[in-house]
Amino acid sequence: MAFAAISSDLSYWQKQSKPLFDDLIWNIPEQKTGNITVIGGNNQNFSAIVRISEFLNNNFPFKSVSTILPDVLRSQLPPLGNLYFAPSTNSGSFAKSGELNRFFETANFSLIAGDLSKNSATAIAITDAIARTLNKDTVHPLLLTRDTVDLLAPTAGQILAHPQLFLVASMVQLQKVFRAVYYPKMILLSQPLISVIETLHKFTLTYPTTILTFHQDNVIVASHGKVTSTHIVDTEYSPISLWSGQLAARIAALNLFNPNKGLEATTAAVLMR
Repeated sequence: MAFAAISSDLSYWQKQSKPLFDDLIWNIPEQKTGNITVIGGNNQNFSAIVRISEFLNNNFPFKSVSTILPDVLRSQLPPLGNLYFAPSTNSGSFAKSGELNRFFETANFSLIAGDLSKNSATAIAITDAIARTLNKDTVHPLLLTRDTVDLLAPTAGQILAHPQLFLVASMVQLQKVFRAVYYPKMILLSQPLISVIETLHKFTLTYPTTILTFHQDNVIVASHGKVTSTHIVDTEYSPISLWSGQLAARIAALNLFNPNKGLEATTAAVLMR
Protein backbone atom coordinates (compact mmCIF):
# COMPACT_ATOMS: atom_id res chain seq x y z
CA MET A 1 0.00 0.00 0.00
CA ALA A 2 1.28 3.48 -0.87
CA PHE A 3 1.46 5.81 2.09
CA ALA A 4 0.29 9.41 1.80
CA ALA A 5 2.72 12.27 2.11
CA ILE A 6 2.37 14.76 4.96
CA SER A 7 1.44 18.30 4.05
CA SER A 8 3.78 20.87 5.59
CA ASP A 9 1.40 23.82 5.86
CA LEU A 10 -1.01 22.31 8.42
CA SER A 11 -3.98 23.71 6.49
CA TYR A 12 -5.74 20.40 7.19
CA TRP A 13 -5.90 21.18 10.95
CA GLN A 14 -8.65 23.24 12.62
CA LYS A 15 -8.85 24.08 16.32
CA GLN A 16 -12.29 24.09 17.94
CA SER A 17 -13.10 26.20 21.00
CA LYS A 18 -16.56 27.20 19.80
CA PRO A 19 -18.49 24.78 17.56
CA LEU A 20 -16.97 24.57 14.10
CA PHE A 21 -20.03 22.78 12.75
CA ASP A 22 -22.84 24.11 14.92
CA ASP A 23 -25.45 23.47 12.24
CA LEU A 24 -24.93 19.72 12.54
CA ILE A 25 -25.65 19.77 16.27
CA TRP A 26 -29.09 21.15 15.48
CA ASN A 27 -29.66 19.00 12.41
CA ILE A 28 -31.75 16.44 14.29
CA PRO A 29 -34.80 15.14 12.38
CA GLU A 30 -38.20 16.00 13.76
CA GLN A 31 -39.57 12.62 12.76
CA LYS A 32 -38.05 9.32 13.86
CA THR A 33 -35.58 8.00 11.33
CA GLY A 34 -32.89 5.35 11.08
CA ASN A 35 -32.16 2.13 12.88
CA ILE A 36 -29.11 1.88 15.12
CA THR A 37 -27.78 -1.32 16.63
CA VAL A 38 -25.69 -1.45 19.83
CA ILE A 39 -23.69 -4.65 20.16
CA GLY A 40 -21.67 -5.86 23.14
CA GLY A 41 -21.62 -7.47 26.53
CA ASN A 42 -20.74 -10.83 28.01
CA ASN A 43 -22.10 -12.98 30.81
CA GLN A 44 -20.14 -10.99 33.42
CA ASN A 45 -20.63 -7.43 32.22
CA PHE A 46 -23.34 -5.86 30.10
CA SER A 47 -24.73 -2.87 32.02
CA ALA A 48 -22.73 -0.30 30.01
CA ILE A 49 -24.23 -1.63 26.77
CA VAL A 50 -27.75 -1.21 28.14
CA ARG A 51 -26.94 2.33 29.38
CA ILE A 52 -25.60 3.36 25.97
CA SER A 53 -28.73 2.03 24.28
CA GLU A 54 -30.95 3.87 26.76
CA PHE A 55 -29.02 7.10 26.19
CA LEU A 56 -29.52 6.82 22.42
CA ASN A 57 -33.18 5.95 22.79
CA ASN A 58 -33.88 8.81 25.21
CA ASN A 59 -31.98 11.54 23.37
CA PHE A 60 -32.40 10.95 19.64
CA PRO A 61 -35.39 10.31 17.34
CA PHE A 62 -34.47 6.90 15.94
CA LYS A 63 -37.06 4.54 14.55
CA SER A 64 -35.39 1.87 16.65
CA VAL A 65 -32.41 1.31 18.90
CA SER A 66 -31.69 -2.41 19.02
CA THR A 67 -29.51 -3.88 21.76
CA ILE A 68 -27.70 -7.13 20.93
CA LEU A 69 -26.34 -9.25 23.77
CA PRO A 70 -25.01 -12.84 23.96
CA ASP A 71 -27.85 -15.29 24.52
CA VAL A 72 -26.28 -16.58 27.73
CA LEU A 73 -27.83 -13.46 29.27
CA ARG A 74 -31.37 -14.27 28.15
CA SER A 75 -32.45 -15.71 31.50
CA GLN A 76 -30.95 -12.78 33.44
CA LEU A 77 -33.00 -10.04 31.78
CA PRO A 78 -36.73 -9.37 31.58
CA PRO A 79 -38.36 -9.13 28.14
CA LEU A 80 -37.65 -5.65 26.80
CA GLY A 81 -38.50 -3.95 23.53
CA ASN A 82 -35.75 -4.08 20.91
CA LEU A 83 -33.56 -6.35 23.06
CA TYR A 84 -32.19 -9.26 21.05
CA PHE A 85 -29.76 -12.09 21.61
CA ALA A 86 -27.16 -13.80 19.45
CA PRO A 87 -25.53 -17.20 20.12
CA SER A 88 -22.74 -17.16 22.69
CA THR A 89 -19.54 -19.08 23.29
CA ASN A 90 -19.07 -21.40 26.27
CA SER A 91 -17.29 -18.52 28.01
CA GLY A 92 -20.33 -16.26 27.63
CA SER A 93 -19.46 -13.87 24.79
CA PHE A 94 -20.53 -13.76 21.14
CA ALA A 95 -19.99 -16.79 18.92
CA LYS A 96 -19.88 -16.85 15.14
CA SER A 97 -23.47 -17.09 13.89
CA GLY A 98 -25.88 -16.15 11.15
CA GLU A 99 -27.94 -14.20 13.67
CA LEU A 100 -25.01 -11.96 14.56
CA ASN A 101 -24.27 -11.39 10.88
CA ARG A 102 -27.86 -10.32 10.22
CA PHE A 103 -27.80 -7.75 13.01
CA PHE A 104 -24.82 -6.09 11.34
CA GLU A 105 -26.38 -6.25 7.89
CA THR A 106 -29.78 -4.78 8.76
CA ALA A 107 -28.75 -1.79 10.91
CA ASN A 108 -28.34 1.65 9.39
CA PHE A 109 -25.50 2.18 11.88
CA SER A 110 -23.74 -0.39 14.10
CA LEU A 111 -22.08 0.65 17.36
CA ILE A 112 -19.92 -2.08 18.87
CA ALA A 113 -19.81 -0.76 22.39
CA GLY A 114 -17.47 -3.17 24.15
CA ASP A 115 -17.48 -5.47 27.17
CA LEU A 116 -16.80 -8.32 24.75
CA SER A 117 -14.18 -10.05 26.96
CA LYS A 118 -10.80 -11.16 25.64
CA ASN A 119 -12.25 -14.10 23.77
CA SER A 120 -10.52 -15.02 20.49
CA ALA A 121 -13.67 -16.77 19.25
CA THR A 122 -15.59 -13.53 19.71
CA ALA A 123 -12.91 -11.57 17.86
CA ILE A 124 -13.30 -14.00 14.94
CA ALA A 125 -17.10 -13.75 15.11
CA ILE A 126 -17.16 -9.94 15.04
CA THR A 127 -14.49 -9.69 12.33
CA ASP A 128 -16.36 -12.21 10.20
CA ALA A 129 -19.65 -10.33 10.62
CA ILE A 130 -17.96 -7.08 9.57
CA ALA A 131 -16.29 -8.74 6.59
CA ARG A 132 -19.61 -10.09 5.38
CA THR A 133 -21.14 -6.61 5.35
CA LEU A 134 -18.43 -5.52 2.91
CA ASN A 135 -19.83 -7.92 0.33
CA LYS A 136 -23.23 -6.24 0.37
CA ASP A 137 -24.46 -3.64 -2.11
CA THR A 138 -24.93 -1.13 0.72
CA VAL A 139 -22.29 -0.84 3.45
CA HIS A 140 -23.56 0.89 6.59
CA PRO A 141 -21.38 2.87 9.04
CA LEU A 142 -19.66 1.03 11.87
CA LEU A 143 -18.22 2.47 15.10
CA LEU A 144 -15.80 0.60 17.37
CA THR A 145 -15.12 1.84 20.89
CA ARG A 146 -13.95 0.82 24.37
CA ASP A 147 -12.42 -2.69 24.57
CA THR A 148 -13.75 -3.56 21.12
CA VAL A 149 -10.71 -1.77 19.69
CA ASP A 150 -8.33 -3.92 21.76
CA LEU A 151 -10.11 -7.11 20.77
CA LEU A 152 -10.16 -6.36 17.05
CA ALA A 153 -6.77 -4.63 16.76
CA PRO A 154 -5.00 -7.82 15.57
CA THR A 155 -7.40 -7.95 12.59
CA ALA A 156 -7.12 -4.22 11.87
CA GLY A 157 -6.00 -4.91 8.31
CA GLN A 158 -9.44 -6.36 7.56
CA ILE A 159 -11.41 -3.88 9.65
CA LEU A 160 -9.79 -0.84 8.05
CA ALA A 161 -11.12 -1.98 4.69
CA HIS A 162 -14.54 -0.82 5.87
CA PRO A 163 -15.32 2.39 3.93
CA GLN A 164 -17.35 3.96 6.76
CA LEU A 165 -15.39 3.00 9.86
CA PHE A 166 -15.26 5.09 13.04
CA LEU A 167 -12.73 4.44 15.81
CA VAL A 168 -13.17 6.05 19.23
CA ALA A 169 -9.88 4.92 20.71
CA SER A 170 -7.16 5.88 23.16
CA MET A 171 -3.61 6.51 21.99
CA VAL A 172 -2.54 3.12 23.38
CA GLN A 173 -5.32 1.40 21.43
CA LEU A 174 -4.32 3.23 18.26
CA GLN A 175 -0.75 2.05 18.75
CA LYS A 176 -2.06 -1.54 18.59
CA VAL A 177 -3.93 -0.76 15.37
CA PHE A 178 -0.87 0.88 13.81
CA ARG A 179 1.33 -2.10 14.73
CA ALA A 180 -1.16 -4.59 13.32
CA VAL A 181 -1.01 -2.97 9.87
CA TYR A 182 2.78 -2.37 10.11
CA TYR A 183 2.27 1.34 9.78
CA PRO A 184 5.71 2.93 9.33
CA LYS A 185 5.18 5.85 11.73
CA MET A 186 4.08 5.21 15.31
CA ILE A 187 2.20 7.60 17.58
CA LEU A 188 3.65 7.83 21.08
CA LEU A 189 2.35 9.22 24.34
CA SER A 190 5.58 11.20 24.64
CA GLN A 191 5.14 12.97 21.31
CA PRO A 192 4.11 16.64 21.08
CA LEU A 193 0.60 17.34 19.87
CA ILE A 194 1.71 18.50 16.43
CA SER A 195 3.46 15.18 15.71
CA VAL A 196 0.32 13.21 16.56
CA ILE A 197 -1.78 15.56 14.42
CA GLU A 198 0.57 15.04 11.45
CA THR A 199 0.57 11.26 11.81
CA LEU A 200 -3.22 11.02 12.05
CA HIS A 201 -3.48 13.29 9.01
CA LYS A 202 -1.33 10.88 7.05
CA PHE A 203 -2.94 7.71 8.44
CA THR A 204 -6.46 8.80 7.52
CA LEU A 205 -5.34 9.64 4.01
CA THR A 206 -3.99 6.10 3.72
CA TYR A 207 -6.98 4.43 5.40
CA PRO A 208 -10.52 5.84 4.86
CA THR A 209 -11.50 5.94 8.50
CA THR A 210 -12.60 8.53 11.07
CA ILE A 211 -10.67 8.49 14.34
CA LEU A 212 -11.32 10.21 17.67
CA THR A 213 -8.56 10.07 20.27
CA PHE A 214 -7.15 12.09 23.17
CA HIS A 215 -3.65 13.50 23.61
CA GLN A 216 -2.16 16.28 25.71
CA ASP A 217 -5.54 17.57 26.92
CA ASN A 218 -6.96 17.67 23.39
CA VAL A 219 -9.74 15.62 21.84
CA ILE A 220 -8.53 14.95 18.31
CA VAL A 221 -10.69 13.97 15.34
CA ALA A 222 -9.10 12.87 12.07
CA SER A 223 -10.90 11.85 8.88
CA HIS A 224 -9.71 11.53 5.28
CA GLY A 225 -6.67 13.67 5.97
CA LYS A 226 -8.41 16.48 7.84
CA VAL A 227 -7.97 17.00 11.57
CA THR A 228 -9.68 18.99 14.33
CA SER A 229 -8.66 19.39 17.96
CA THR A 230 -10.74 20.52 20.94
CA HIS A 231 -9.27 21.33 24.34
CA ILE A 232 -10.99 19.06 26.82
CA VAL A 233 -11.76 21.94 29.20
CA ASP A 234 -14.13 23.28 26.53
CA THR A 235 -16.14 20.04 26.63
CA GLU A 236 -18.28 18.38 29.28
CA TYR A 237 -15.93 15.37 29.42
CA SER A 238 -13.00 14.34 31.55
CA PRO A 239 -10.12 12.16 30.32
CA ILE A 240 -11.99 9.22 31.87
CA SER A 241 -15.58 9.97 30.83
CA LEU A 242 -14.51 10.31 27.18
CA TRP A 243 -14.52 6.52 27.06
CA SER A 244 -17.79 5.81 28.90
CA GLY A 245 -19.68 5.30 25.64
CA GLN A 246 -21.82 8.43 25.73
CA LEU A 247 -19.57 10.38 23.36
CA ALA A 248 -19.43 7.39 21.02
CA ALA A 249 -23.24 7.30 21.06
CA ARG A 250 -23.43 10.98 20.11
CA ILE A 251 -20.92 10.42 17.32
CA ALA A 252 -23.00 7.54 15.98
CA ALA A 253 -26.20 9.59 16.10
CA LEU A 254 -24.82 12.70 14.38
CA ASN A 255 -23.16 10.62 11.67
CA LEU A 256 -26.34 8.68 11.02
CA PHE A 257 -28.25 11.94 10.62
CA ASN A 258 -25.44 13.56 8.58
CA PRO A 259 -24.03 10.86 6.29
CA ASN A 260 -20.66 11.30 4.58
CA LYS A 261 -19.62 14.08 6.97
CA GLY A 262 -17.39 12.04 9.25
CA LEU A 263 -15.05 14.83 10.34
CA GLU A 264 -17.78 17.43 10.73
CA ALA A 265 -20.33 15.27 12.58
CA THR A 266 -17.74 13.68 14.86
CA THR A 267 -16.22 17.06 15.71
CA ALA A 268 -19.69 18.49 16.38
CA ALA A 269 -20.45 15.61 18.75
CA VAL A 270 -17.50 16.59 20.95
CA LEU A 271 -19.25 19.85 22.00
CA MET A 272 -22.79 18.49 21.91
CA ARG A 273 -24.64 18.69 25.23
